[in-house]
Amino acid sequence: MASLTDFVDLSQETLKWSALSILFNPIFWNIVARAEYRNHFLTRIFGGNPYYGCYFLAVVIFGLGIVRDHIYQLALEDQPYYAPVHQPILGGSLFAIGSILVLSSMYALGVTGTYLGDYFGILMDAPVTGFPFNVTGSPMYWGSTLNFLGVALYKGKVAGVFLTAGVFVVYWFALRWEDPFTSEIYAKRERERAKSKRGGKRQ
Repeated sequence: MASLTDFVDLSQETLKWSALSILFNPIFWNIVARAEYRNHFLTRIFGGNPYYGCYFLAVVIFGLGIVRDHIYQLALEDQPYYAPVHQPILGGSLFAIGSILVLSSMYALGVTGTYLGDYFGILMDAPVTGFPFNVTGSPMYWGSTLNFLGVALYKGKVAGVFLTAGVFVVYWFALRWEDPFTSEIYAKRERERAKSKRGGKRQ
């Protein structure tokens, strides 16, 4: 009778590092972004310019993403192949869909919209409602999840499917941490605008 260890080699260090990097990245950027929102430490480092601080964080997050994806690829190479999971057409299709969601989201939001500019005080004038945000409210996260799953299926690696499940869970929790905080940032702006209008009318 087959067991999990027939399909996933738990002894591989690359598997552990891949799981850690998947967990680390969203925790890191949320902690750093909230610290910036409260203390403006990156803005101060860059001479009071929030855009430079945001661009710096964008480079760091992007770089960590590349490292995470590279470790994931290494982890899959060290894992057993399982023929029933080898679905190259489906895997390629999921990867293509995921890439479209990620890239179109970045295009629609721009650098500051993609990389937590809200926490630097760089707020968008209005929510983006066009594609891909008319498909899902979090196209970056779910597109990235599809990319992980697509690669796992393309290579026929059960470990990749499990790591993708980890990506899904981590992003699910990240959204429940991020969304209320981001909503409050914009709600605060609207309250300040309303207060300013009332003050102007009194004058």
